[in-house]
Amino acid sequence: MTQPHSLPRRQWLTQGAAILGTASTGLLLPQSALAQSGKIRVGLMLPYTGTFAQLGIAIENGFRMAINEQGGKLGGREIEWFKVDDESDPSKAIENANKLVQRDKVDVLVGTVHSGVQMGIHRVARESGVISLIPNAGVHMATRAQCAPNVFRTSFSNSQPTMALGETMVKRGHKKAVWITWKYAAGDEAFEGFRDSYTKAGGTIVKELGLPFPNVEFQALLTEIAALKPDAVACFFAGAGAAKFLRDYAAAGLKDKIPLYGSGFLTEGVLEAAGPAADGVLTTLHYGDGIETPRNKSFRLNYAKTFKMQPDVYAVQGYDTGLLLVQGANAVKGDVGQKAAMIKAMQTAVIDSPRGKWTMSKSHNPVQDIYLRQVSDKENKVIGIAAKALADSGAGCRM
Repeated sequence: MTQPHSLPRRQWLTQGAAILGTASTGLLLPQSALAQSGKIRVGLMLPYTGTFAQLGIAIENGFRMAINEQGGKLGGREIEWFKVDDESDPSKAIENANKLVQRDKVDVLVGTVHSGVQMGIHRVARESGVISLIPNAGVHMATRAQCAPNVFRTSFSNSQPTMALGETMVKRGHKKAVWITWKYAAGDEAFEGFRDSYTKAGGTIVKELGLPFPNVEFQALLTEIAALKPDAVACFFAGAGAAKFLRDYAAAGLKDKIPLYGSGFLTEGVLEAAGPAADGVLTTLHYGDGIETPRNKSFRLNYAKTFKMQPDVYAVQGYDTGLLLVQGANAVKGDVGQKAAMIKAMQTAVIDSPRGKWTMSKSHNPVQDIYLRQVSDKENKVIGIAAKALADSGAGCRM
């Protein structure tokens, strides 16, 4: 099959709709007639087991909350839901995505968390033309070299949070820094954002340190940091590994000597596990618990009432994915067969999010404020805006 990126935009949209119409129904009916004949079919491909299970649940909670605010409908039409556990397993990604697209014939595919799994979903989305909404995975290629008209991300690119980190550190007087991360795709892409912003602001990276994912034996690297005596350390870690890094950094006696900064995922969802070791750590991210706006306060209250838990950045990203889909569906009055019109509505949408209003870049990645946050009383308190309306480069995107 011809890849979408090799076709002119208008031709691809027309052919994509036609291909999807015949492939998913086996009938030579107009796609719009098919779309109006029943419920809108929404597929969720998220991690429901394993390390990222809580993230998948938070995303689905937020997504459904946005839809429920519309009476549980899209463009006035009922929804039929389909779910697949992606198990955070890249080897099963294409097979699982095809279950939703080919077997269940979904109109919209929402997923996922793990960037490796996302690459499989992305291949299926580009080949089938199905509307694909990414509520988390920050892998660059999805909105750079392999961007596609039918693919939208509502979260971040892996380099966006750290792109706001470099200038912030230099402004705070940290001219020499060590960078440390896991050596895998997300770590490499996070480093790109930090390197570009830090060096542009006049900072010098004295050493890059890394260890294989998901290794958490940090001691030798922490000893090296102590010997280098940089002004500050910047890092990318997430999940349980992040909590251990925070604890080990403090235990090594570095916490009060060398300030620690990170992509916001360093302290997201791990503050209980990290304990006092996280206190005072500064991070940059597109959301923070303490955004003092009526919109965020209302969202947090409603989420807590509905799900009996506090929302995090993943819940917000799921919620915003729902808001984006609502705008697209409302623009075509539920006729999701009008794909070009639906895509145009989502491209031009302004999302009134708990994180603050944001828009979509030309490559379909959020243009959004990145907040400076400091851990205090087991919360990521927002203490400023590290970057206003920050866009990913979209390098290599052609559509």
